[in-house]
Amino acid sequence: MNRSISLLVAGVALAVSVQAFAAGDIEKGKAKVATCVACHGQDGNSVDPQYPRLAGQYADYLAMALHEYKDGRRGNAIMKGFAAQLSDEDINDVSAYFGSLPTKLDDLHNHIQGAQ
Repeated sequence: MNRSISLLVAGVALAVSVQAFAAGDIEKGKAKVATCVACHGQDGNSVDPQYPRLAGQYADYLAMALHEYKDGRRGNAIMKGFAAQLSDEDINDVSAYFGSLPTKLDDLHNHIQGAQ
């Protein structure tokens, strides 16, 4: 019985933390992406396969990734530097903006290092 309660509490905590990531203002985000577009494209659909396409990704996933770059759980020095400058509100807004854009993702062809 204790295990079930522990799992329930953990699930609720996870849901609450994901909801915190999901909130953001798309219009404010649009005004905050000047640095991002150099690599990820103005429309979030990078044409260079070394940079991920952000358009249409889940906003909560993008926010989680930015928080992980910021705190070092993801190991990319360039993204860590950019993310370090962002507040939680900035992260939510930028994530909401890119998540709201139409994606050009269809598969991973030419978007995996070394793929032909």
